Amino acid sequence: QVQLVESGGGLVQAGGSLRLSCAASGRTFSKYAVGWFRQGLGKEREVVASINWSGGSTYYTDSVKGRFTVFRDNAKNTVYLQMNSLKPEDTAVYYCAARYGTSWYPNPSQYDYWGQGTQVTVSS
Repeated sequence: QVQLVESGGGLVQAGGSLRLSCAASGRTFSKYAVGWFRQGLGKEREVVASINWSGGSTYYTDSVKGRFTVFRDNAKNTVYLQMNSLKPEDTAVYYCAARYGTSWYPNPSQYDYWGQGTQVTVSS
């Protein structure tokens, strides 16, 4: 069982930066892949980024490539999403999710554990 808690969301102007954190309980978090997802108002949940168990392999959706970076510190049981050059269209509730396994996974249905979400609002 893994419990996830996101933090770091907030209101930022376009072009600004935020760093989201996903803190996990459990001693075996290093054996879990983690994904970051977002859901805008009236939109479906979509993948933003995903990272494998070691941090050595990552996936990004096209719209955030070059602007967002996902990385992890397994010693701290935490995965981060560094978001730079934010745009109004990045506004959404951001969720982290975890599943047991070594690879990264791009689909929400592939994840077993979810955090409560954190709101990111980018003003123009």
